[in-house]
Amino acid sequence: MTASNSSPQAVGKKSIGDSDHLKVLGYDDSFHRSMSLWSNFALGFTYLSPLVGVYSLFALAMSTGGPPSLFWLFIVGTGQLLVALVFGEVVSQYPIAGGIYPWTRRLWGKRYAWMAAWVYIWAMLVTITAVAEFGTVFLASLINVEATKAVTLGLSIAFLVVAFALNFSGTKTLARVARIGLAAELIGVVAVGLYLLIFERHQEFSVFFDSMGVEGTGSYSAAFLGAALTGLFLFYGFEACGDVAEEVENPARGIPRAMILTILVGGISALLSFGGYVMAAPNLQDIVDGKDADPIPAILDAALGPIGAKIFIVVALTAFLSCVLSLQAAASRLLFSFARDGMLPGHKWLSKVSTRTAVPINALIVACSIPVLLCLVIYVGSADILGQITSFAVLGIYVAFQSVVLAALRQRIRGWKPAGPFSLGRAGFVVNVIALAYGIFAMVLLAIPGSSGRFFSDYIVLIGLVVVGGSGLLYLFIARPDRKSTAPAGDAIEVAALLRSHPDR
Repeated sequence: MTASNSSPQAVGKKSIGDSDHLKVLGYDDSFHRSMSLWSNFALGFTYLSPLVGVYSLFALAMSTGGPPSLFWLFIVGTGQLLVALVFGEVVSQYPIAGGIYPWTRRLWGKRYAWMAAWVYIWAMLVTITAVAEFGTVFLASLINVEATKAVTLGLSIAFLVVAFALNFSGTKTLARVARIGLAAELIGVVAVGLYLLIFERHQEFSVFFDSMGVEGTGSYSAAFLGAALTGLFLFYGFEACGDVAEEVENPARGIPRAMILTILVGGISALLSFGGYVMAAPNLQDIVDGKDADPIPAILDAALGPIGAKIFIVVALTAFLSCVLSLQAAASRLLFSFARDGMLPGHKWLSKVSTRTAVPINALIVACSIPVLLCLVIYVGSADILGQITSFAVLGIYVAFQSVVLAALRQRIRGWKPAGPFSLGRAGFVVNVIALAYGIFAMVLLAIPGSSGRFFSDYIVLIGLVVVGGSGLLYLFIARPDRKSTAPAGDAIEVAALLRSHPDR
């Protein structure tokens, strides 16, 4: 499929067209470039989804770290902004579909990229499953049915299938729904959060410095560290802006901006939402004590009334569906990119792009069907399995993120100077080092075993990472997909030189 080459990548005083830039990287156009900067930002924002993140983990954050767990939004938001800046320089030079996989491949090598992408794929598929499962609470409430395990299973699959159908329709539909989801997020998070903070306050602002006894007889620092998932689960999704790079106009300049906007707007939205729920809670102590496992519906019902709460549920459902849609789209583009280079079993089938809708339809099927199977696993599993696999997904995402940050730092040490229109200049090295340090800190927090005394529950995150990583290594050394692929790798310095010497620059 040939795309328009009308939008230039501005570099220096001249420019290089989107198709020419892609050809320098070794690829021809396969998609329609029908996604604008605004739609690209909407995709990343609905993937990050502060409404989904805050709703899903608010009760856990309160019972683990109390009101001061709000400060994790500042900590993680700052750290992930640094990661987004590094990603921005990488995608500006490599605006290729798939994000993490092509970036790590071109920054380091085939085997390194295989492991990073393998972990990232499974983390994304688990995240798709988790978001669909969390969204069923709203859907069950809207249709007035009890959210039993069977009902949750059926509604989760409904989320996945509807998102698949919308994704199948093409990039324009994806962009349109992402924009609708963005509007729903802003209404459900910013507008409601501000309303709660201004008109429905039951607490003083000093409550954010009050642990409310959550630490018991121990140290509060341990309780605060235990609440880190509050921010860590929320601040990813901005990388999805780069997953669809070949469907975006002027991606080398626009995608870095979209990533940064996703972090900044998402962070402000999450702060307003989280803070609003804390301030508006009629009985915050019960939430902190763990007596109310799902407090947000009661908070909204008390603040907005039954009709207002129902309207919020509809808005929230729109946000959840848009989040699943964005996740599926990002996962399918990653699978497509991985398969296009011959690095996956069934790569010829997975790399097919629909001639009618210009979407990787078979990769989309996988991005829907595996989460359906995982929903069945959750259905037959224990009550806390959803939280456990969500924690694994977050750690897997961070491992994949830091594989890019580490690879970028390695290339900088070797002399790489990013050649895209988005560049941090001399500050790039410092930002890269701090982003890596932050990422290591975050991964350590996520990998710390629990303290329930049950081995499987306490070590499920590490067990999941070992199983996924071990299976990836096993396939890598048995099937040797790196030897079968002829796509370029480890060429960051060379590509930078080619881009700087391009005749259209």
